[in-house]
Amino acid sequence: MHLKLGKHSLDLSRPRVMGVLNRTPDSFSDGGHYADFDAALRRAEEMLQQGADILDVGGESTRPGAQAVGLQEELDRIIPLIERMSGLGVPVSADTSKPEVMHEAVKAGANMINDVYALRRPGALEAAARSGAGLCLMHMQGEPRSMQKDPKYQDVTVEVKAFLKERATAAEKAGIARDAIVIDPGFGFGKNLEHNLTLLRRLPELAALGYPLLAGLSRKSMIGALLGGKPVEQRLEGSVAAAVIAVLHGAHIVRVHDVAATIDALKVTSAVRG
Repeated sequence: MHLKLGKHSLDLSRPRVMGVLNRTPDSFSDGGHYADFDAALRRAEEMLQQGADILDVGGESTRPGAQAVGLQEELDRIIPLIERMSGLGVPVSADTSKPEVMHEAVKAGANMINDVYALRRPGALEAAARSGAGLCLMHMQGEPRSMQKDPKYQDVTVEVKAFLKERATAAEKAGIARDAIVIDPGFGFGKNLEHNLTLLRRLPELAALGYPLLAGLSRKSMIGALLGGKPVEQRLEGSVAAAVIAVLHGAHIVRVHDVAATIDALKVTSAVRG
């Protein structure tokens, strides 16, 4: 299986690692760490040296309870950085839901759009289709400000699978190539701990849709809960374990903060799988 991301083609015969880079003051893990442009660029280069296959840059936090960011502020945070990152030799992903940001990000050199709303915002589907970029469609129940208040499902896996199939079909009908689409179950986005664990156990059902599958579990609250309430900065080992489990259950890409440790673990995983 190959994933088409603009001018890049990613061979998914082995698991791939997407490195997270947030230029936000309030992201749950690295908020405020890379607000400075030079610090953000150094971090991008560091993740690339550690072996990241994709670099995902965001300018608006989507953590539970996060407040919305204005269009110009989001553009100012990520567009200059994407322009510099686009010369690093790996696909650059823009983590955004705004169609205007999608357009400008791809114009600046982004090869992928990573949208937590799965192109449900007005104009987003059209903007993504015009861009020629790859696309990640994520499931989220509700929206970031309220999604964790009391999420409910009859069967979380069945409902997430149906949603992702519907959004991927809509994207294809809009003209986005099937081999440019990735799906993401959205761990922690409108889901409690049991929902997240169920999705992780049943990832093969989502992989059966036939699209590359991305799992973003790194440092999330579910990891903290499973580790007895450990804070974000103490969730490395749990996050790496979750990434390995996701890959063994069918994920093709894992979105992580700790690139080097995850890549080492996945090298061992891949060797054992043959």
